[in-house]
Amino acid sequence: MSILDYLLPFIVGLGLLILIHELGHYSVARWCNVKVLRFSVGFGRPLLKWRAGKDATEWVLAIFPLGGYVKMLDEREGDVPAAQRHRAFNTQPVGRRFAIVAAGPLANLLLAVGLYWVVFVGGVDELRARVQLTAPDSIAAQAGFRDGDEIVAVGDEVVQSWQDWRWAVLKAVMDESSVEVTVDAADGGRVMRRLPLDAVVVDEAKNDPMAQLGLRPFQPPIPPVLGQIVSDAPAELAGLQSGDVVLQIDAVRIDDWVQLVEQVSAAPGVALRFAVRRDGQVIERMVTPREEIVAGKPVGRIGVGVQAPAGGRDAMFVRIAHPPFEALQRAVRQTWEMSTFSLAMIGRMITGDLSWKNLSGPVTIADYAGQSARMGLDHYLKFLALISISLGVLNLLPIPVLDGGHLLYYVIEMLRGGPVPDRVMEIGQQVGLALLVMLMAFAFYNDINRLVSG
Repeated sequence: MSILDYLLPFIVGLGLLILIHELGHYSVARWCNVKVLRFSVGFGRPLLKWRAGKDATEWVLAIFPLGGYVKMLDEREGDVPAAQRHRAFNTQPVGRRFAIVAAGPLANLLLAVGLYWVVFVGGVDELRARVQLTAPDSIAAQAGFRDGDEIVAVGDEVVQSWQDWRWAVLKAVMDESSVEVTVDAADGGRVMRRLPLDAVVVDEAKNDPMAQLGLRPFQPPIPPVLGQIVSDAPAELAGLQSGDVVLQIDAVRIDDWVQLVEQVSAAPGVALRFAVRRDGQVIERMVTPREEIVAGKPVGRIGVGVQAPAGGRDAMFVRIAHPPFEALQRAVRQTWEMSTFSLAMIGRMITGDLSWKNLSGPVTIADYAGQSARMGLDHYLKFLALISISLGVLNLLPIPVLDGGHLLYYVIEMLRGGPVPDRVMEIGQQVGLALLVMLMAFAFYNDINRLVSG
């Protein structure tokens, strides 16, 4: 993938989320009859600029897409004609100011509900919640799990896919030392297994929680049958053909596709003797894998694809779709659970129970944007929903500069019967800006560290 394959989904997605956020502020401001002077998506030099509406609001698309703002008529930022004073933001009752500021983050949360609803109604192909052990002495193996077991429920929560299963475990890890798992066993029958969680941590510095448990998605054995052959690749140049069944590479017997990939990947630039079955005959060919750099390491590639076995996809994937009303319920619940989970993660980072390495910046988000877009529209919409939730939750934090900081001021104003003193607000703005810069620095550091470490 080229850099545009990452940048384009990132910029389009982030632009949409910022637009919805600012439209939340703008819509409620207009509903409260507050005059909006400028609506900007992005910061810095304007790329596009025009005026529209009865108030001749200036609409701007600026060069830096990492944010936006709605500028309203306000006596604190310039002279306001007496005839327009009733439309200034600062002259509005505190309840209206609260509603205008809260509308931005709430718009992001509502967008997440809408995106999840579209995905749940339209349906999405998900990995089945079938497990495969990564080690015979793993936590899961000791709890009785076996290759091919399919998860049905975690506690009272129904599991339909690997994502459901992983999400249920993530939530349980935060509060529980173990969890009851209902399983359709690989050897038949439905059983209950108790899975210990006290040794599992949610931390970017550690492995994924599933890997800590010793589990990965189930992969049925795939026969080593060659599918598509890339033109002018080593396989074609050596005379291999689609449909060839690989029996042996050098002295190593090949029983499935994973073994074939392992042997080829480990031998960049090394001539390998392939023994294949073709039309009932065994044929030998010498193939020299080309070297490619993957995650900073040389690996071998011969330019072949796998010939998918019949029914293999059904063994790994399940199509999940819901009726409209049920999809709406699930969308609301998913948004709520993701929001509360994000807050819990932030709380644990503040208390030191969770590493700040879990904080991601724009580089990591762009990476995920490109990957999800490549996987299909449904996965990209789910990615946008997740980022929209993160944006909404982040802006609701009680940090001056952010929407949540202003909301905190308004709550104090309601309680004390008067506005917060200007000096207190000035100090708060400085502290809030310092905190925001610190968070951005951590996020960029983590991004760079991930790039360097691969």
